[in-house]
Amino acid sequence: MQITTAIPNEYPELLKIWESSVRATHDFLSEDDIQFYKSKMLSDFFPAVSLQCAKDNQEKITGFIGLSEGNIEMLFIAPEHRGLGIGSMLLNDAITHHQASKVDVNEQNTQAIIFYEHMGFKTINRSALDSMSNPFPILHMQLSA
Repeated sequence: MQITTAIPNEYPELLKIWESSVRATHDFLSEDDIQFYKSKMLSDFFPAVSLQCAKDNQEKITGFIGLSEGNIEMLFIAPEHRGLGIGSMLLNDAITHHQASKVDVNEQNTQAIIFYEHMGFKTINRSALDSMSNPFPILHMQLSA
């Protein structure tokens, strides 16, 4: 497994991973919500962050993390690769090489909360709305010292 910086021609593959991962973990989102966020991924969200990809020995992307100014903006693993340590590898790389120390997590995504707590993050604040003013509460988490 290796971590590389994503390039724009890999974005369609990242979008497929994003959608399959969201469908597997974000059961609180409606189909309309998924389509709304999906419509913004290629044009707005991917270009706004530094994207790092985990690739297997065949160069297939198995997951990715998006970073901006010390914040983990997104972390998605292909459902068939979950539970294999890819998320931990991407997160540890982000902490070690990109000074990532904060993440916002949907409060309804209990799997993500458990993961980040296991990795040393603590909730420091909560917002009732997400960053697009949608009614999906967000937990603001920070890496413990």
